[in-house]
Amino acid sequence: MNVAVEHIATDQPPDNNKARDVDYGWQSGNHVELLENGEAYFPAVFDALRGAQREILLETFILFEDKVGHELQGILIEAAQRGVKVVVSLDGFGCGELSPAFLGELAEAGVTVQMFDPASKILGIRTNWFRRLHRKIVVVDASVAFIGGINFSADHLADFGPEAKQDYAVQVIGPAVADLHHFALAQNGRQIRSRRGWRRRQQRPSPWTSEKGDGLVRLVYRDNIQHRDDIEEAYIYALSQARQRVVIANAYFFPGYRLLREIRNAARRGVQVQLIMQGQPDVLLAKLAARMLYDYLLKDGVVIHEYCQRPLHGKVALVDDEWSTVGSSNLDPLSLALNLEANVLIRDRAFNQQLYERLETLAKNHCQTMPEKRKPRLWLWRLTVGFLVFHVMRHFPVLTGWLPAHKPRLKPFESTAHDV
Repeated sequence: MNVAVEHIATDQPPDNNKARDVDYGWQSGNHVELLENGEAYFPAVFDALRGAQREILLETFILFEDKVGHELQGILIEAAQRGVKVVVSLDGFGCGELSPAFLGELAEAGVTVQMFDPASKILGIRTNWFRRLHRKIVVVDASVAFIGGINFSADHLADFGPEAKQDYAVQVIGPAVADLHHFALAQNGRQIRSRRGWRRRQQRPSPWTSEKGDGLVRLVYRDNIQHRDDIEEAYIYALSQARQRVVIANAYFFPGYRLLREIRNAARRGVQVQLIMQGQPDVLLAKLAARMLYDYLLKDGVVIHEYCQRPLHGKVALVDDEWSTVGSSNLDPLSLALNLEANVLIRDRAFNQQLYERLETLAKNHCQTMPEKRKPRLWLWRLTVGFLVFHVMRHFPVLTGWLPAHKPRLKPFESTAHDV
């Protein structure tokens, strides 16, 4: 059986896509629901997919052939067979181990499968490490959307064991879904409507409605064209306005100096600033890098917690009692300077309070708090290593740009036949 899988090998959508540089504004009248871990996320997404009538747009960094991946595959196949247009976009690194048979079954059923920057292994090693499609977005019938940090893999479920990830996503219903829908179409190289046209789609009848939606939602994203710093700038602005509290829970934390300075300055103003970091890391280097910054932040009153129950994979934050963000972007060089990312900003007091309570429970019950004055053990060694790590990480995005395989490039779609 021969099936075709489209390959996109680019940091950017096709040149004929004139909407790639859209700035999405605040949309009012939305209902936003926090989904914590796979136990909440997968049932909500799968129910929406099973109810799809016209269209499914799904993109993810990781999809594994485990119980979650196989359930998703079955749902998408069934949707395509009943006439729903299904477009699935996968990252060539995160999904590089998917078998031709798994992808072939999707394509044979009529699912359009796209692979971002696929690359063959060289001497058993993958070469497409950087500038990944790291977003996690699902849009169903242009009426309900999901966005966050949760991949389609069983390691987001508690029964996976000690390595199960702690993570967050949101379900959005309301006018902001039109922006997420437009963005997903544009980034996946699909034909799109004008700004006015995509707004009108929200007027179509939909089973996904909410009479209580009053949240303001704005989509922000990072690409390697004209929106390189949008997510970072959103954090910096929110921090500069903070007056009461800041809570940031982020798996991989090594931001640039501007963001670090705003975190420190908020604490200096008397804002209660809490950071929740990995204490049980899935990437040891990420924890070591983050710890290089602790002294700089602790001395100005920032409270740092390390989550120790299982690996933290979340990318969420809140400021004061209204502003929040949930998405795919870590606060490290990969997410802030290389990967393709997407977050939603949310201005909703009820949502902010719910997220705050969840994070406070995490911090109080499952974290260890770093002491304000840590023992100066091996301080010269730590100072030397910290200096080297800081500057390597700081210049890491520039260094990776020197690698020819990872320069931004635009190629036409290529079809590759797989024998299954």
